[in-house]
Amino acid sequence: MTIDSPPLRVDLTVLIPLADDDDTWPDMATRAARVARGLGIRYEVIVAAPRGIIPLASGPTPGVRWVEAAGPGYGAAFQAGVQAARGQYILTLNTDYAGEPTFIRDLWGWRHEAEVIIASRYVPGSRVDMTPPYRILSRALNAGFSRGLSLHVRDMSSAYRLYHAGALRREALQARDYDVLQEVLVKAYADGWRVMEIPFHFTAAPQHSAGERAARFGLAYLRTFSQLWGVRNSILTADYDDRAHDSVIPLQRYWQRQRYQHIVELISSEGPVLDVGCGSSRIIGALPPGSVALDVLLRKVRYARKFGRPLVQGTGFQLPFADASFPCVVCSQVIEHVPMASPILGELCRVLKPGGRLILGTPDYAQWQWVTMEKAYGLAAPGGYADEHISHYTREMLTDLFAARGFRLEDTRYILKGELILAFRKP
Repeated sequence: MTIDSPPLRVDLTVLIPLADDDDTWPDMATRAARVARGLGIRYEVIVAAPRGIIPLASGPTPGVRWVEAAGPGYGAAFQAGVQAARGQYILTLNTDYAGEPTFIRDLWGWRHEAEVIIASRYVPGSRVDMTPPYRILSRALNAGFSRGLSLHVRDMSSAYRLYHAGALRREALQARDYDVLQEVLVKAYADGWRVMEIPFHFTAAPQHSAGERAARFGLAYLRTFSQLWGVRNSILTADYDDRAHDSVIPLQRYWQRQRYQHIVELISSEGPVLDVGCGSSRIIGALPPGSVALDVLLRKVRYARKFGRPLVQGTGFQLPFADASFPCVVCSQVIEHVPMASPILGELCRVLKPGGRLILGTPDYAQWQWVTMEKAYGLAAPGGYADEHISHYTREMLTDLFAARGFRLEDTRYILKGELILAFRKP
């Protein structure tokens, strides 16, 4: 009986997924390995292909591991390669690039700045050597898709990317064609991973039909657009609150900015703040020095790194802080999402210092304006926030609750007579 040793961990997996029969992959594998070797790191090269595709290269290619997907299509090959990869980082390549892939060095050099780094043909500093019809079609498709999904990515169809393996292996991908490239980006944004593009000088290999690939990319994307749009616009998406601040919907944009303005004014001069249930709101970036933001969803915490404030993943039911830790506590748009019997209000009071300020935001269900808006929103966006409001508070109810704890009401504010923001002072 023999015991297999665990697979050797490597720094970088070079992955070349194939969509179909392609006898040019050995050349790309050789060129990529040459550049990876120059990085002075441990690397491996994997070629993955759909089920039933036999590599056309004659004989085995030294140093290359062959992986066959369980199903057909580029997406299946991509996912099979990711599952087989042993690298801390995964570099994906296509075979339609002519020349030495020295851009690999650039991607590797930026690896600590983002979890998904794209060699982009359409950011400043890039250069594209393609036929004009393909260049026009590719740019139009990418611009439309980027706008449709509100992604700050100019080259969504570039297969030349460097991923931190953790950003790929956590995801269950559904796409089986080139739309896997869009699905990966949408889900990376949804999970709060950082995505960036770097300039890329792309020269198309003459043997590849660029126009055919662009058309296939477009059709694959259109087939899954509605599904990806739903993922992108879910309230659970990591950047939902941040995006809402600049929403194209005037009411949503106004609401978010009014909330930001009120809360920033109410925390002014109160000292360090604990923001409980911070989400991805821009309020995080306005918190004073010494503040901490907390959310139960890791994806929200991961995204909120951009605001440069200390972050904690945790629950408001059991805050991971000592009694009387903060002179100011904010809990905005949280308590309506949890049962009234939960310990969250007690926890907010516990971590607040004596004489400190508690700022609490929630819809006021005594106001007909809010009730009407919530019903309208529920009809317009089924499954949105309206369906998650399981506790219905009123101003009178909250005032009585905190008066019983000895708190003094200092300020009352409304957004369109719907959202209630109260400031209490702890005795």
